[in-house]
Amino acid sequence: MFDVRRVREDFPILKNGFIYLDSAASSLTPEQVLQAELDYYRNFRANIHRGLYKPSIQASEAFDDAREKLARFINASKDEIVFTKSTTEGINLVANALDWKQGDSVETTLFEHHSNLLPWLRLSKRGVKVNIREDYSSFSKSSKLIAVGHASNVLGSVAPVERIAREKGDSLLLVDAAQSAPHFSLDVKKLGCDFLVFSAHKMLGPTGIGVLYIKRDAQKTVNSPFLGGGTIRAVTAEDYELTHFPESWEAGTPNIAGAIGFGAAVDYLKKLGMGNVHAHSKKLAEKAAKELREINCVTVYGEKEFNGIVSFNVKSMPAHDVAAMLDESARICVRSGHHCAMPLMKKLGCNGTARASFYVYNTEEEVEKLASAVKDVVQLA
Repeated sequence: MFDVRRVREDFPILKNGFIYLDSAASSLTPEQVLQAELDYYRNFRANIHRGLYKPSIQASEAFDDAREKLARFINASKDEIVFTKSTTEGINLVANALDWKQGDSVETTLFEHHSNLLPWLRLSKRGVKVNIREDYSSFSKSSKLIAVGHASNVLGSVAPVERIAREKGDSLLLVDAAQSAPHFSLDVKKLGCDFLVFSAHKMLGPTGIGVLYIKRDAQKTVNSPFLGGGTIRAVTAEDYELTHFPESWEAGTPNIAGAIGFGAAVDYLKKLGMGNVHAHSKKLAEKAAKELREINCVTVYGEKEFNGIVSFNVKSMPAHDVAAMLDESARICVRSGHHCAMPLMKKLGCNGTARASFYVYNTEEEVEKLASAVKDVVQLA
């Protein structure tokens, strides 16, 4: 296991004294990532791929190196990696890029974040059939697309993506890895997906940068949703010719510093070891679930695969009130509400939950403080 005390030294923000348990929404960022971005702004701030002067060449090399790092992180090729601004944008890009026809169908589940639900529901207005499954037991082999979240942002449970891939028939498969990429060692070849999306801000990186993986064989099924600078090989007054993938999907000046920071975040996680990262956050979540379940009037949602996330409620108290009281009484930061998963909340029989989520900088002592503070909240319920 890695030394969590040593890890915490890389996050000076923790010296402010709060206990940060909201990494499923957005993680903290270590100094190494901040320094990588500042190095770009301070020393070779320039645009990429078109300048022949040294700062531009250096920026281009750093940007391309970040793409290579992200590709290796999920066992893909660099020409399968599109930089986006977020997981949400990546899903919407796929939704807008596929050639939908009347009668096509999409399948997804009740466990999804709204970002992996709303783009498909909108397609229903265009005559596309949207099937929302209550579990992962059966999907059609003839849907145009199956879209599933790899790990739930409410329950931490993991979808059987590899099995779905084996049984999907002719359907394309999109995997929302926003909650799994920060914790798991991902391999798109083993997962068997055609598209995979995730974001830097949940895995120690900067905000405003994400990745859309498009399998080389699936690239012929989609058309670039945006056109402009950087996407073309040639233009005349009558027509244009696109450049190669993935640049043909990255119109305009990209988030260069963000990509560099994303690459640095991946370096940091790989140095810790993704196996260690997963084991640490899973251990903390399981400990939290156990201790919270022992408190009268507390309901913990989910059964076993918490993977860094524990959602709970205190009987007769709104989740927002629980979160506010934890912050006021113990400076504990948890998320509250429906977590952009309203259909799942309905299935769970509640309007929302308080959610504690754990990452590389959290400790067992913080879990114990959470349990103690929840006990105090219960006394006031």
